[in-house]
Amino acid sequence: MTLLHLSLSLFSCLLLVLAPTFIDSAHVSDPELVVQEVNQKINASRRNLGVLSCGTGNPIDDCWRCDRKWEKNRQRLADCAIGFGKHAIGGRDGKIYVVTDPSDKDVVNPKPGTLRHAVIQDKPLWIIFARDMVIKLKEELLMNSFKTIDGRGANVHIAGGACITVQYVTNIIIHGINIHDCKKRGNAYVRDSPSHYGWRTASDGDAVSIFGGSHVWVDHCSLSNCADGLVDAIHGSTAITISNNYLTHHNKVMLLGHSDSYTRDKNMQVTIAFNHFGEGLVQRMPRCRHGYFHVVNNDYTHWHMYAIGGSAAPTINSQGNRFLAPNDHVFKEVTKYEDAPQSKWKKWNWRSEGDLFLNGAFFTPAGGRASSSYAKASSLSARPSSLVASVTGNAGALYCKKGSRC
Repeated sequence: MTLLHLSLSLFSCLLLVLAPTFIDSAHVSDPELVVQEVNQKINASRRNLGVLSCGTGNPIDDCWRCDRKWEKNRQRLADCAIGFGKHAIGGRDGKIYVVTDPSDKDVVNPKPGTLRHAVIQDKPLWIIFARDMVIKLKEELLMNSFKTIDGRGANVHIAGGACITVQYVTNIIIHGINIHDCKKRGNAYVRDSPSHYGWRTASDGDAVSIFGGSHVWVDHCSLSNCADGLVDAIHGSTAITISNNYLTHHNKVMLLGHSDSYTRDKNMQVTIAFNHFGEGLVQRMPRCRHGYFHVVNNDYTHWHMYAIGGSAAPTINSQGNRFLAPNDHVFKEVTKYEDAPQSKWKKWNWRSEGDLFLNGAFFTPAGGRASSSYAKASSLSARPSSLVASVTGNAGALYCKKGSRC
Protein backbone atom coordinates (compact mmCIF):
# COMPACT_ATOMS: atom_id res chain seq x y z
CA MET A 1 0.00 0.00 0.00
CA THR A 2 1.36 3.44 -0.92
CA LEU A 3 1.60 6.30 1.56
CA LEU A 4 -1.21 8.07 -0.34
CA HIS A 5 -3.55 5.07 -0.09
CA LEU A 6 -2.70 4.66 3.60
CA SER A 7 -3.53 8.29 4.37
CA LEU A 8 -6.81 8.08 2.46
CA SER A 9 -7.78 4.92 4.35
CA LEU A 10 -6.95 6.49 7.72
CA PHE A 11 -9.02 9.57 6.83
CA SER A 12 -12.01 7.41 5.89
CA CYS A 13 -11.74 5.53 9.19
CA LEU A 14 -11.61 8.82 11.09
CA LEU A 15 -14.83 9.93 9.40
CA LEU A 16 -16.56 6.73 10.44
CA VAL A 17 -15.46 7.22 14.05
CA LEU A 18 -16.46 10.89 14.29
CA ALA A 19 -19.72 10.76 12.32
CA PRO A 20 -21.93 9.27 15.08
CA THR A 21 -20.96 12.10 17.44
CA PHE A 22 -22.48 14.95 15.48
CA ILE A 23 -25.41 12.81 14.31
CA ASP A 24 -26.40 11.89 17.88
CA SER A 25 -26.15 15.55 18.93
CA ALA A 26 -28.70 16.46 16.23
CA HIS A 27 -31.33 14.03 17.54
CA VAL A 28 -34.37 15.55 19.29
CA SER A 29 -35.51 13.59 22.35
CA ASP A 30 -39.20 14.52 21.92
CA PRO A 31 -40.00 14.89 18.20
CA GLU A 32 -43.64 15.75 18.93
CA LEU A 33 -42.49 19.13 20.24
CA VAL A 34 -40.93 19.87 16.84
CA VAL A 35 -44.23 18.89 15.20
CA GLN A 36 -46.03 21.27 17.55
CA GLU A 37 -43.66 24.10 16.63
CA VAL A 38 -44.16 23.46 12.90
CA ASN A 39 -47.92 23.63 13.30
CA GLN A 40 -47.65 26.84 15.32
CA LYS A 41 -45.63 28.45 12.54
CA ILE A 42 -48.11 27.29 9.90
CA ASN A 43 -51.00 28.75 11.87
CA ALA A 44 -49.15 32.01 12.51
CA SER A 45 -48.42 32.35 8.80
CA ARG A 46 -52.06 31.69 8.04
CA ARG A 47 -53.17 34.41 10.48
CA ASN A 48 -50.82 36.90 8.80
CA LEU A 49 -52.40 36.48 5.37
CA GLY A 50 -54.46 39.60 5.90
CA VAL A 51 -51.37 41.59 6.90
CA LEU A 52 -48.88 40.38 4.27
CA SER A 53 -50.26 41.11 0.80
CA CYS A 54 -47.69 38.72 -0.63
CA GLY A 55 -48.28 36.01 1.95
CA THR A 56 -49.21 32.47 1.02
CA GLY A 57 -49.76 30.78 4.37
CA ASN A 58 -46.54 28.86 3.79
CA PRO A 59 -44.31 29.89 6.72
CA ILE A 60 -41.05 29.19 4.91
CA ASP A 61 -41.94 31.31 1.89
CA ASP A 62 -43.58 34.04 3.94
CA CYS A 63 -40.31 34.38 5.87
CA TRP A 64 -38.36 35.68 2.83
CA ARG A 65 -40.30 35.91 -0.44
CA CYS A 66 -41.94 39.26 0.37
CA ASP A 67 -38.51 40.92 0.26
CA ARG A 68 -37.90 42.66 -3.10
CA LYS A 69 -34.24 42.96 -2.13
CA TRP A 70 -33.82 39.23 -1.59
CA GLU A 71 -30.63 39.19 -3.68
CA LYS A 72 -28.98 41.56 -1.17
CA ASN A 73 -30.30 39.56 1.78
CA ARG A 74 -29.73 36.05 0.48
CA GLN A 75 -28.42 34.61 3.73
CA ARG A 76 -31.62 35.55 5.53
CA LEU A 77 -33.05 32.38 3.97
CA ALA A 78 -31.07 30.31 6.49
CA ASP A 79 -33.36 31.53 9.27
CA CYS A 80 -36.54 30.39 7.50
CA ALA A 81 -36.46 26.60 7.78
CA ILE A 82 -38.97 24.71 9.90
CA GLY A 83 -39.10 21.22 11.33
CA PHE A 84 -36.24 18.90 12.10
CA GLY A 85 -33.87 20.64 9.70
CA LYS A 86 -34.56 24.11 11.08
CA HIS A 87 -31.03 24.51 12.47
CA ALA A 88 -29.37 23.94 9.09
CA ILE A 89 -27.60 27.26 8.57
CA GLY A 90 -25.56 26.25 5.55
CA GLY A 91 -23.12 28.99 4.62
CA ARG A 92 -25.01 31.74 6.44
CA ASP A 93 -21.95 32.91 8.36
CA GLY A 94 -19.58 32.81 5.41
CA LYS A 95 -18.84 34.79 2.27
CA ILE A 96 -20.67 34.70 -1.04
CA TYR A 97 -19.03 32.45 -3.67
CA VAL A 98 -20.10 33.08 -7.27
CA VAL A 99 -20.00 30.12 -9.65
CA THR A 100 -18.92 31.42 -13.05
CA ASP A 101 -17.93 28.20 -14.82
CA PRO A 102 -20.32 25.25 -15.40
CA SER A 103 -17.52 22.81 -16.28
CA ASP A 104 -16.42 19.83 -14.18
CA LYS A 105 -13.34 18.56 -15.99
CA ASP A 106 -11.05 17.76 -13.05
CA VAL A 107 -12.70 16.22 -9.97
CA VAL A 108 -9.43 15.90 -8.03
CA ASN A 109 -8.18 19.44 -8.65
CA PRO A 110 -11.35 21.40 -9.45
CA LYS A 111 -11.03 24.72 -11.20
CA PRO A 112 -11.78 27.89 -9.19
CA GLY A 113 -15.14 29.31 -10.19
CA THR A 114 -16.75 25.89 -10.59
CA LEU A 115 -19.44 24.47 -8.33
CA ARG A 116 -17.16 21.62 -7.29
CA HIS A 117 -14.42 24.02 -6.21
CA ALA A 118 -16.98 25.92 -4.12
CA VAL A 119 -18.56 23.02 -2.23
CA ILE A 120 -15.31 21.36 -1.09
CA GLN A 121 -13.90 24.39 0.74
CA ASP A 122 -13.42 24.12 4.51
CA LYS A 123 -14.92 27.51 5.35
CA PRO A 124 -18.65 28.35 5.30
CA LEU A 125 -19.80 29.60 1.88
CA TRP A 126 -23.05 30.81 0.36
CA ILE A 127 -22.80 29.67 -3.25
CA ILE A 128 -24.67 31.51 -6.02
CA PHE A 129 -24.51 31.51 -9.82
CA ALA A 130 -23.42 34.26 -12.19
CA ARG A 131 -25.87 33.23 -14.92
CA ASP A 132 -28.09 30.44 -16.18
CA MET A 133 -26.14 27.22 -16.59
CA VAL A 134 -26.36 23.46 -17.03
CA ILE A 135 -23.79 21.58 -14.95
CA LYS A 136 -23.00 18.03 -16.00
CA LEU A 137 -21.01 16.56 -13.13
CA LYS A 138 -18.32 14.07 -14.03
CA GLU A 139 -18.49 12.42 -10.59
CA GLU A 140 -20.50 12.85 -7.37
CA LEU A 141 -20.49 16.39 -5.99
CA LEU A 142 -19.12 15.74 -2.48
CA MET A 143 -20.15 18.62 -0.25
CA ASN A 144 -18.20 19.91 2.71
CA SER A 145 -19.96 21.21 5.85
CA PHE A 146 -21.56 24.67 6.17
CA LYS A 147 -22.46 25.20 2.52
CA THR A 148 -25.50 26.65 0.79
CA ILE A 149 -26.18 26.09 -2.90
CA ASP A 150 -28.57 28.94 -3.81
CA GLY A 151 -29.91 28.95 -7.37
CA ARG A 152 -32.12 32.04 -7.02
CA GLY A 153 -31.68 34.57 -9.83
CA ALA A 154 -30.44 31.98 -12.34
CA ASN A 155 -31.87 28.94 -14.08
CA VAL A 156 -29.46 26.27 -12.84
CA HIS A 157 -29.65 22.61 -13.83
CA ILE A 158 -27.52 19.81 -12.45
CA ALA A 159 -28.29 17.16 -15.03
CA GLY A 160 -27.02 14.36 -17.22
CA GLY A 161 -24.20 13.20 -14.96
CA ALA A 162 -23.56 12.49 -11.30
CA CYS A 163 -25.38 14.58 -8.71
CA ILE A 164 -25.13 15.72 -5.06
CA THR A 165 -23.79 13.70 -2.11
CA VAL A 166 -23.96 14.89 1.51
CA GLN A 167 -21.77 12.36 3.32
CA TYR A 168 -20.71 12.66 6.97
CA VAL A 169 -21.08 16.45 6.87
CA THR A 170 -23.42 18.90 8.55
CA ASN A 171 -25.27 22.19 7.92
CA ILE A 172 -26.18 21.95 4.26
CA ILE A 173 -28.84 23.98 2.38
CA ILE A 174 -29.75 23.15 -1.22
CA HIS A 175 -32.19 25.68 -2.64
CA GLY A 176 -33.60 26.65 -6.00
CA ILE A 177 -31.87 24.07 -8.22
CA ASN A 178 -33.20 21.83 -10.99
CA ILE A 179 -31.70 18.36 -10.48
CA HIS A 180 -32.60 15.68 -12.99
CA ASP A 181 -31.44 12.80 -15.17
CA CYS A 182 -28.74 11.86 -12.65
CA LYS A 183 -26.54 8.91 -13.57
CA LYS A 184 -24.54 6.32 -11.69
CA ARG A 185 -20.86 7.19 -11.56
CA GLY A 186 -17.86 6.16 -9.47
CA ASN A 187 -14.73 4.04 -9.43
CA ALA A 188 -12.71 7.21 -9.49
CA TYR A 189 -10.78 9.55 -7.20
CA VAL A 190 -12.83 12.59 -6.12
CA ARG A 191 -11.87 15.52 -3.90
CA ASP A 192 -14.10 16.35 -0.93
CA SER A 193 -11.97 19.03 0.81
CA PRO A 194 -8.92 21.15 -0.01
CA SER A 195 -6.72 18.67 1.84
CA HIS A 196 -8.29 15.33 0.91
CA TYR A 197 -9.45 13.25 -2.02
CA GLY A 198 -10.34 9.59 -2.03
CA TRP A 199 -11.46 6.63 -4.09
CA ARG A 200 -15.21 6.51 -4.67
CA THR A 201 -16.92 3.24 -5.50
CA ALA A 202 -20.01 3.23 -7.73
CA SER A 203 -22.69 5.73 -6.71
CA ASP A 204 -26.43 5.00 -6.83
CA GLY A 205 -27.41 7.91 -9.05
CA ASP A 206 -29.56 9.82 -6.53
CA ALA A 207 -30.40 13.47 -7.11
CA VAL A 208 -29.51 14.20 -3.47
CA SER A 209 -27.90 11.45 -1.39
CA ILE A 210 -27.62 12.11 2.36
CA PHE A 211 -25.31 9.54 3.99
CA GLY A 212 -24.60 10.04 7.68
CA GLY A 213 -25.42 13.75 7.35
CA SER A 214 -27.18 16.07 9.77
CA HIS A 215 -28.85 19.50 9.70
CA VAL A 216 -29.77 19.31 6.02
CA TRP A 217 -32.45 21.38 4.27
CA VAL A 218 -33.54 20.75 0.66
CA ASP A 219 -35.96 23.49 -0.41
CA HIS A 220 -37.60 24.70 -3.64
CA CYS A 221 -35.81 22.26 -5.93
CA SER A 222 -37.28 20.57 -9.01
CA LEU A 223 -36.30 16.89 -9.02
CA SER A 224 -36.98 14.20 -11.61
CA ASN A 225 -35.87 11.12 -13.53
CA CYS A 226 -32.75 9.88 -11.77
CA ALA A 227 -31.10 6.46 -11.70
CA ASP A 228 -32.08 5.66 -8.10
CA GLY A 229 -33.77 8.06 -5.64
CA LEU A 230 -34.61 11.76 -5.79
CA VAL A 231 -33.80 12.39 -2.11
CA ASP A 232 -32.39 9.47 -0.14
CA ALA A 233 -31.22 9.70 3.49
CA ILE A 234 -29.50 6.72 5.09
CA HIS A 235 -26.84 5.56 7.56
CA GLY A 236 -27.86 7.56 10.60
CA SER A 237 -28.73 10.81 8.85
CA THR A 238 -31.01 13.09 10.86
CA ALA A 239 -32.25 16.67 11.43
CA ILE A 240 -33.56 16.96 7.86
CA THR A 241 -36.25 19.12 6.27
CA ILE A 242 -37.42 18.46 2.70
CA SER A 243 -39.75 21.28 1.68
CA ASN A 244 -41.33 23.10 -1.26
CA ASN A 245 -39.93 20.71 -3.85
CA TYR A 246 -41.59 19.61 -7.09
CA LEU A 247 -40.97 15.92 -7.74
CA THR A 248 -41.96 14.25 -11.01
CA HIS A 249 -41.30 11.34 -13.41
CA HIS A 250 -39.58 8.90 -11.11
CA ASN A 251 -40.06 5.43 -9.64
CA LYS A 252 -38.50 5.18 -6.16
CA VAL A 253 -38.83 8.78 -5.03
CA MET A 254 -37.55 9.03 -1.47
CA LEU A 255 -35.86 6.43 0.76
CA LEU A 256 -35.41 7.37 4.42
CA GLY A 257 -33.53 4.65 6.26
CA HIS A 258 -30.83 2.29 5.06
CA SER A 259 -32.17 -1.16 5.97
CA ASP A 260 -34.33 -2.90 8.55
CA SER A 261 -31.19 -4.15 10.30
CA TYR A 262 -29.44 -0.76 10.45
CA THR A 263 -30.74 0.38 13.82
CA ARG A 264 -28.76 3.64 13.96
CA ASP A 265 -31.54 5.01 11.76
CA LYS A 266 -33.79 4.97 14.83
CA ASN A 267 -32.38 8.47 15.42
CA MET A 268 -33.51 9.66 11.99
CA GLN A 269 -35.97 12.58 12.13
CA VAL A 270 -37.30 14.17 8.95
CA THR A 271 -39.87 16.85 8.15
CA ILE A 272 -41.51 16.61 4.70
CA ALA A 273 -43.56 19.76 4.08
CA PHE A 274 -45.23 21.73 1.26
CA ASN A 275 -43.92 19.48 -1.51
CA HIS A 276 -45.81 18.65 -4.69
CA PHE A 277 -45.54 14.97 -5.58
CA GLY A 278 -46.54 15.26 -9.23
CA GLU A 279 -46.91 13.44 -12.50
CA GLY A 280 -45.11 10.24 -13.32
CA LEU A 281 -44.31 9.14 -9.76
CA VAL A 282 -44.68 5.50 -8.72
CA GLN A 283 -43.81 4.89 -5.03
CA ARG A 284 -41.78 5.89 -1.94
CA MET A 285 -43.08 9.37 -1.11
CA PRO A 286 -41.39 8.52 1.25
CA ARG A 287 -40.45 4.93 2.16
CA CYS A 288 -39.36 5.03 5.82
CA ARG A 289 -37.46 2.88 8.32
CA HIS A 290 -37.02 3.13 12.09
CA GLY A 291 -37.18 6.91 12.65
CA TYR A 292 -39.76 9.69 13.04
CA PHE A 293 -41.28 11.30 9.93
CA HIS A 294 -43.60 14.31 9.92
CA VAL A 295 -45.41 14.54 6.57
CA VAL A 296 -47.34 17.81 6.53
CA ASN A 297 -49.26 19.87 3.95
CA ASN A 298 -47.97 18.08 0.87
CA ASP A 299 -49.92 17.69 -2.37
CA TYR A 300 -49.97 14.13 -3.72
CA THR A 301 -51.49 14.33 -7.20
CA HIS A 302 -49.92 11.19 -8.69
CA TRP A 303 -48.73 7.77 -7.61
CA HIS A 304 -48.89 4.40 -9.28
CA MET A 305 -48.29 1.90 -6.46
CA TYR A 306 -48.53 3.77 -3.13
CA ALA A 307 -47.56 7.12 -1.57
CA ILE A 308 -46.19 6.49 1.93
CA GLY A 309 -44.63 3.20 3.00
CA GLY A 310 -42.23 1.74 5.48
CA SER A 311 -40.80 -1.10 7.49
CA ALA A 312 -38.96 -1.63 10.77
CA ALA A 313 -41.58 0.23 12.86
CA PRO A 314 -41.10 3.88 11.82
CA THR A 315 -43.36 6.59 13.26
CA ILE A 316 -45.26 8.36 10.48
CA ASN A 317 -47.28 11.45 11.36
CA SER A 318 -49.36 12.57 8.36
CA GLN A 319 -51.09 15.93 8.81
CA GLY A 320 -53.06 18.11 6.42
CA ASN A 321 -51.96 16.48 3.17
CA ARG A 322 -54.05 16.10 0.02
CA PHE A 323 -54.04 12.61 -1.51
CA LEU A 324 -55.51 12.17 -4.98
CA ALA A 325 -55.61 8.44 -5.76
CA PRO A 326 -55.01 7.01 -9.24
CA ASN A 327 -57.97 5.71 -11.19
CA ASP A 328 -56.77 2.10 -10.89
CA HIS A 329 -58.82 0.61 -8.04
CA VAL A 330 -55.91 -1.62 -6.97
CA PHE A 331 -53.75 1.32 -5.91
CA LYS A 332 -56.12 3.56 -3.95
CA GLU A 333 -54.34 3.00 -0.63
CA VAL A 334 -51.93 5.76 0.42
CA THR A 335 -49.99 3.49 2.78
CA LYS A 336 -47.93 0.35 2.35
CA TYR A 337 -46.69 -1.68 5.29
CA GLU A 338 -43.66 -3.63 4.13
CA ASP A 339 -41.79 -6.71 5.35
CA ALA A 340 -44.07 -7.38 8.33
CA PRO A 341 -47.35 -9.23 8.98
CA GLN A 342 -50.37 -7.30 10.22
CA SER A 343 -49.86 -8.69 13.71
CA LYS A 344 -46.64 -6.67 13.87
CA TRP A 345 -47.36 -3.53 11.86
CA LYS A 346 -50.63 -2.83 13.66
CA LYS A 347 -48.47 -1.99 16.70
CA TRP A 348 -46.48 0.63 14.77
CA ASN A 349 -47.41 4.31 14.98
CA TRP A 350 -48.82 5.57 11.67
CA ARG A 351 -51.47 8.23 11.99
CA SER A 352 -53.44 10.56 9.76
CA GLU A 353 -54.92 13.83 10.94
CA GLY A 354 -56.77 16.34 8.78
CA ASP A 355 -55.71 14.71 5.52
CA LEU A 356 -57.95 15.08 2.45
CA PHE A 357 -58.61 11.89 0.48
CA LEU A 358 -59.85 12.18 -3.10
CA ASN A 359 -60.86 9.70 -5.79
CA GLY A 360 -61.12 6.86 -3.29
CA ALA A 361 -57.76 7.35 -1.57
CA PHE A 362 -57.47 5.94 1.96
CA PHE A 363 -54.87 5.78 4.73
CA THR A 364 -54.56 2.67 6.91
CA PRO A 365 -53.44 3.80 10.39
CA ALA A 366 -51.59 1.74 12.96
CA GLY A 367 -50.93 2.01 16.66
CA GLY A 368 -52.93 3.16 19.61
CA ARG A 369 -52.23 5.73 22.26
CA ALA A 370 -50.21 8.81 21.39
CA SER A 371 -47.93 10.74 23.73
CA SER A 372 -49.18 13.77 25.64
CA SER A 373 -46.99 16.03 23.54
CA TYR A 374 -48.60 14.61 20.39
CA ALA A 375 -51.99 15.50 21.81
CA LYS A 376 -50.78 19.10 22.14
CA ALA A 377 -49.43 19.05 18.59
CA SER A 378 -52.71 17.70 17.29
CA SER A 379 -54.62 20.56 18.89
CA LEU A 380 -52.64 22.93 16.65
CA SER A 381 -53.61 21.48 13.30
CA ALA A 382 -51.65 22.09 10.12
CA ARG A 383 -53.04 24.29 7.38
CA PRO A 384 -56.35 22.80 6.15
CA SER A 385 -55.73 20.15 3.53
CA SER A 386 -58.37 21.72 1.27
CA LEU A 387 -55.99 24.68 0.81
CA VAL A 388 -52.83 22.62 0.22
CA ALA A 389 -52.93 23.22 -3.53
CA SER A 390 -52.40 26.96 -2.99
CA VAL A 391 -49.68 26.44 -0.36
CA THR A 392 -47.75 24.12 -2.68
CA GLY A 393 -48.57 26.00 -5.89
CA ASN A 394 -45.04 27.43 -6.11
CA ALA A 395 -43.22 24.19 -5.28
CA GLY A 396 -40.01 23.61 -7.17
CA ALA A 397 -37.30 26.00 -8.34
CA LEU A 398 -38.64 29.56 -8.40
CA TYR A 399 -38.20 32.23 -11.03
CA CYS A 400 -36.49 35.04 -9.14
CA LYS A 401 -35.62 38.35 -10.77
CA LYS A 402 -33.49 40.92 -9.01
CA GLY A 403 -35.54 43.81 -7.71
CA SER A 404 -38.76 41.80 -7.69
CA ARG A 405 -40.33 39.30 -5.33
CA CYS A 406 -39.62 35.68 -6.14
